[in-house]
Amino acid sequence: MAYRNGTYIAFHAGGTTDPTASDIRYYRMLKAWHEHDDIEFQFINSHDKVAAVRDSSTKETLRRSLMERLNNSRNMVLIIGPTTRFDTDWVPFEIEYAVDHCKIPIIATYTGFSSIFRPALLSELWPPAFSRRIASGTVFAMHIPFKQKAIDDAISQFDHNNLPQSPLWFYSLEAHRSFGINV
Repeated sequence: MAYRNGTYIAFHAGGTTDPTASDIRYYRMLKAWHEHDDIEFQFINSHDKVAAVRDSSTKETLRRSLMERLNNSRNMVLIIGPTTRFDTDWVPFEIEYAVDHCKIPIIATYTGFSSIFRPALLSELWPPAFSRRIASGTVFAMHIPFKQKAIDDAISQFDHNNLPQSPLWFYSLEAHRSFGINV
């Protein structure tokens, strides 16, 4: 297997590059945090490690590129927003390949939430591929709000060698507070 040091980021793009019409804005926020000199947020972006593909590339070319990126990843950040569950092509494929083949943990980060203490209550937001793997116990997932310090901690902590303890793992009240999240 490839050298796995990257973080793979999955999000529902909705077939658009318009940042106001999809979750691509959250992916761009992660990149902005990483590039900002005054923000402590470090990760190796798996999408930057493989040659880019164009929107006009064939589906099989895109699929191979995503597989290569996932093979080089130590974990996956799954950005979950109100429309993520409606994605029927790439997000389900990414979840399936990450969990079933690469055996990497999923850091499920929820937009629009300030804290996550009962992830099962958010099941209506889950893509079916994620929901099935939670139900079967085949995924190890950390559920967190889309907050910079929580994401940074989860990325640095969880990988293919250090998995969350269950499909529905979450940070404690004390951890939320240590990230500056008022609960």
